[in-house]
Amino acid sequence: MALDAATLELTARELKTVLADAKIAKLFEPTRDELVITLRTRTDTYALLLSARSGSARVCLTEETFENPETPPSFCMLMRKHLTGGKLLDVRMEPGDRIVYFDFQCTNEMGDLVRNTLCAELMGRYSNLVLVQNGKIIDALKRVDFEDSDIRQLLPGLPYTTPPKPARPDFLQVSSASIVAAACQRDLPVADALNKTVAGVGPVVCREAAWRAFDGEHLIANELTEEQKRRLMASIDELKEEHDNGGCPCSVTDPEGKPIEYTFFRPQQYGEKYLIKEWPSFNAMLEGYYAEKDRAERLRTKSKELHKAVHNMYERAVRKQAARKEELAASGKSEKLRLYGELLSANLYLAEKGMKSITVQNWYDDGKEVTIPLDLRFTPSQNAQSFFKNYKKKQTAARMLVDLLAEGEKEIAYLETVLYEVETASGEAALNEIRMELKNQGYLKYYKQRDKKQKPADFLRFVSSDGFEILVGRNNAQNDKLTLHTARGKDLWFHVQKAPGSHVVVMSRGEDIPDTTKQEAAELAVIHSSAYKAGAGAKVAVDTTEVKNIWKANGAKPGMVLYEVYTTVYVTPRDGLAEQLKKK
Repeated sequence: MALDAATLELTARELKTVLADAKIAKLFEPTRDELVITLRTRTDTYALLLSARSGSARVCLTEETFENPETPPSFCMLMRKHLTGGKLLDVRMEPGDRIVYFDFQCTNEMGDLVRNTLCAELMGRYSNLVLVQNGKIIDALKRVDFEDSDIRQLLPGLPYTTPPKPARPDFLQVSSASIVAAACQRDLPVADALNKTVAGVGPVVCREAAWRAFDGEHLIANELTEEQKRRLMASIDELKEEHDNGGCPCSVTDPEGKPIEYTFFRPQQYGEKYLIKEWPSFNAMLEGYYAEKDRAERLRTKSKELHKAVHNMYERAVRKQAARKEELAASGKSEKLRLYGELLSANLYLAEKGMKSITVQNWYDDGKEVTIPLDLRFTPSQNAQSFFKNYKKKQTAARMLVDLLAEGEKEIAYLETVLYEVETASGEAALNEIRMELKNQGYLKYYKQRDKKQKPADFLRFVSSDGFEILVGRNNAQNDKLTLHTARGKDLWFHVQKAPGSHVVVMSRGEDIPDTTKQEAAELAVIHSSAYKAGAGAKVAVDTTEVKNIWKANGAKPGMVLYEVYTTVYVTPRDGLAEQLKKK
């Protein structure tokens, strides 16, 4: 859902109280739609997130850690120039609209004190961040020129004006009697009529007013009786009073565990299967509601280019493999060329130059006649030699194609694992490791690590119920390191059968590994594989063997190993197992 003005106002109140007199210490722009400002008060340090992303526009305090781009974007550099060291003077709302103003006292290049205002416009796909000084725009996160809008432009140097307000009255500012009177003129269900009558609140508030008034009964607005109108006014006044008293931050989760709603009151419109959660603050509510969704979106944005490149490599490899198979099938017909060459050589006395074909007896097939096509340009002898030459070419190509097909299968399997790694990468560092791996394998011609050299990420570490350490590789390079260098002898190795996934090793410490630990390691192998989402709830085949039985062929790609002695087990991973076993 979109953040409405009523909830945003309560969030802004909290920010004003918590961040009073705070000073800006740092500014970051982790993605093109987000700005993170670190503010220090006398007692604490806070991170303020301002998101202009269309699906999750908001301002709130956050405890999330962000991976910042290697080079700060130009808007981030501009914010640092004008805001770093600034003192927060006020947090205020545009009445009835989804705009929050953050007023800062800053020092300009001349050493003079100036007042800079960061305007967070949180209006769905029109969301934006605009820095204003003395009523003039310094710059905007998303510039809007005359081609984008002929009503309102957001460009450096132009006067800052607020967006046009809707013609509907503000839910919190007008009386309930006025709201009900206007809504009851519409031939719509009560909740829909309210939603089209007032501004400043979302559909959840309108539905709640109708629910509380009529106990879930669906009524048409222009058919309400006077008594029903009074009940609707009472429910609207009740919601307004809750807002005036500071509200109760609540979120709603559907029966499948997916967050679907949040608001400033405890909603009554949902059934018993829906979970209503009360939060300690509106900032915590917004952070909790959007954190997972935004984390996935940030990673999707960062991995999009790499995923596209790897997917194109994979598609190209598959097409090349199909072409090789067709060519191999065609080379299987080369025996006919040898036959033509032998029969023509034996019947040269019957052939003359200029003939288009010749019909002779095939002594390999009970003397049946066969017609041999001839090239008019060549003599009969030259035609025979041409058949033999093409036959040898086809035979050589067939031998080469067998080897190329084997290499192609390995390449396709490798690129499948890389695709899986990109889709499950945990952040920019993991994506950089994959880019470097592809460069080393010759798939990426150019890759430059512009940031400081990063320390390689550690394996994922878990501890089994029996106390044995279980290590999981994050990518192909780590899989090789884990299996071929870290693990030893009788350590037990696991991998999902015939699917991309991580190498999983139980460190045996020279002891016998209990069945419970083996089961948990096999489940972790499924969880960290492409088979997990594809076959949720189904049993998955997992190969397991001692590390001493594994070897790597010369020239094999990263993560590709061989083994002959192994056992296959079939497991269904339990929900929450990875979190339960994660090493603290």
